[in-house]
Amino acid sequence: MSRGRSDGSQKKRLVASICVVAVFLGFLYVYGGSIFGSQNSGSSALEYGRSLKRLGSSYLGAEDDTDGKQDESSSSFRQGDGEDKLVPKSFPVCDDRHSELIPCLDRHLIYQMRMKLDLSVMEHYERHCPPAERRYNCLIPPPSRYKVPIKWPQSRDEVWKANIPHTHLAHEKSDQNWMVVKGEKIVFPGGGTHFHYGADKYIASIANMLNFSNNNLNNEGRLRTVLDVGCGVASFGAYLLSSDIIAMSLAPNDVHQNQIQFALERGIPAYLGVLGTKRLPYPSRSFELAHCSRCRIDWLQRDGILLLELDRLLRPGGYFAYSSPEAYAQDEEDLRIWREMSDLVGRMCWKIAAKKNQTVVWQKPLTNDCYIEREPGTRPPLCQSDDDPDAVWGVNMEACITPYSDHDNKAKGSGLAPWPARLTSPPPRLADFGYSNEMFEKDTELWQRRVEKYWDLLSPKISSNTLRNIMDMEANMGSFAAALRDKNVWVMNVVPQDGLNTLKVIYDRGLIGTTHDWCEAFSTYPRTYDLLHAWTVFSDIEKKGCSPEDLLIEMDRVLRPTGFVIIRDKQPVIDFIKKYLSALHWEAIDSSSDSVQDGDEVVFIIQKKMWLTSESFRDTE
Repeated sequence: MSRGRSDGSQKKRLVASICVVAVFLGFLYVYGGSIFGSQNSGSSALEYGRSLKRLGSSYLGAEDDTDGKQDESSSSFRQGDGEDKLVPKSFPVCDDRHSELIPCLDRHLIYQMRMKLDLSVMEHYERHCPPAERRYNCLIPPPSRYKVPIKWPQSRDEVWKANIPHTHLAHEKSDQNWMVVKGEKIVFPGGGTHFHYGADKYIASIANMLNFSNNNLNNEGRLRTVLDVGCGVASFGAYLLSSDIIAMSLAPNDVHQNQIQFALERGIPAYLGVLGTKRLPYPSRSFELAHCSRCRIDWLQRDGILLLELDRLLRPGGYFAYSSPEAYAQDEEDLRIWREMSDLVGRMCWKIAAKKNQTVVWQKPLTNDCYIEREPGTRPPLCQSDDDPDAVWGVNMEACITPYSDHDNKAKGSGLAPWPARLTSPPPRLADFGYSNEMFEKDTELWQRRVEKYWDLLSPKISSNTLRNIMDMEANMGSFAAALRDKNVWVMNVVPQDGLNTLKVIYDRGLIGTTHDWCEAFSTYPRTYDLLHAWTVFSDIEKKGCSPEDLLIEMDRVLRPTGFVIIRDKQPVIDFIKKYLSALHWEAIDSSSDSVQDGDEVVFIIQKKMWLTSESFRDTE
């Protein structure tokens, strides 16, 4: 018996020794391991980083303790060089199956957390962000054989198949000319479900229906911003660009997976979103035209709430171009839908501006007169006077009509200059913030000088077509984007959801953007932007108690390999970020004091290196 007890004791000691060695090796991997290690084990060890909580990050597994997190985050940028804060030599790399991870639009998360969502109203396609303990602490790897994206304007028509290795849409939509696989590339002929023979011809036909001069939809600069819902691979938006029209191409991450990823890879403005239960993240009166071409949306549901959301977003006199069988088919069901839609838009005071073949274009009224003249009790009702039509972040849609402000009602329109004068003309809604025309003009001039300096610093690394998709992470009035007018780029202007809602000024300048909270992941695929501009973003999230490490990992997810980051912030922020460059596989390009304006802001420019996992290397052999 004593011998048996001795054997048991030896086994326990052996097991304990193995556990100690395993923990030690795991520690070495996290803090000194190579990013090129194999990622194909399928293990979740690289997905959730509870062992990294000392980094002060929810991505890195911080305890869900608000007070502790606030204290640690608030001190992140004030640590002296002599303080020994734990900084990893490398971040883990996510499993290859997460190469297209969108943390707040992750259907696997919905299944794993057993969220009770109403599928009939598209709640499962809306944002649902992971709690702190389930956030990813790892860098998103590119797919095997990934290449630096094809440059604009060539990218409008073709992309590398290896970068988005999904060809199901090419087969499913083969008769509609969405996309065609040709060798190592995916080619986009410019077709769509409704416009098989090219978006350019379809766009010209809409302009012709509306009697716009030269069949140009921009209507001499009066039509500039467009919302394309259910956009597919965004060929409609792609072909609008040549007419000086910029579209926000919108689609969910639905059965047509990767359609927005294809759009962004092509260099076309696009955003992942859905007409579900929440307002779209755009202020009221942002678009001159909304467009739906076979977008498969039930516009009659819930008392027309989705059409009323478009109504909120359209400017006075704005158009809704609708191409669908209901506009022309003669079978009983299509006729019923057409009658009910016609009745609904009539009660919304929309009128038919043009109808031809398979397309109808409705126009929204210029003033509140029609709303006032409706019979008492007519539905949909006008929204309550205390409803803020520009409050959008996490705000439920309402089945009501948003009346115009007193200014717009008296002006019988938005009072905006035609494009491109609109870009630098102070818009009327500046007054909502107490901003003067002089403040607007000085801000525009300031950012013009700043952007010129940025390009001087970037010039050794870029050529005229290096950059295409740009994000301004804290855009204020959009003057950074305005200064890029002569560059062949487009800018996603992001306005924080808890600050001044200057996004309406940005849209009034003829630019596009969205509202966002940088404590959460952005609604886009990995590797979709060439340049991120972060002006005081880190200082601002520090005040909110959010993790700067989280934000660094999110920026890495969004940024394309070989892409750039421009940080404009205080020196302690720059010092903090420098500690993480090696772990993120970023390298410093330039750091200089800002000579444009007195103050304590420093400009720091970074480039993301191209890196592949060992699995990617094996695939290329």
